[in-house]
Amino acid sequence: MSTISAMQPQPAGAAVQLRQKAVEFTAVALGEMLAPMFDTLAQDGGAFGGGQGEAAFRPMLVQQMAEGMARQGGLGLTDMVANAMLRMQESRT
Repeated sequence: MSTISAMQPQPAGAAVQLRQKAVEFTAVALGEMLAPMFDTLAQDGGAFGGGQGEAAFRPMLVQQMAEGMARQGGLGLTDMVANAMLRMQESRT
């Protein structure tokens, strides 16, 4: 049971929206962590073929990988981010 559901009742749409924003935040954080890993790949053709095409599409690949990881739970950040967002909202009311 996550802390989000244990706190004050939220309208169903608000809880879903808060969770989605937490997943999006986690995806951005994961993307920033994954990007340097791809920067170390050989630029001379390697596994991705190299060239301008690779340079143009590499950030999109990294972002898609990060989004997939975030949707699957990522590194456990999503629940922590969602709980922090919920506490921030509650402190404003």
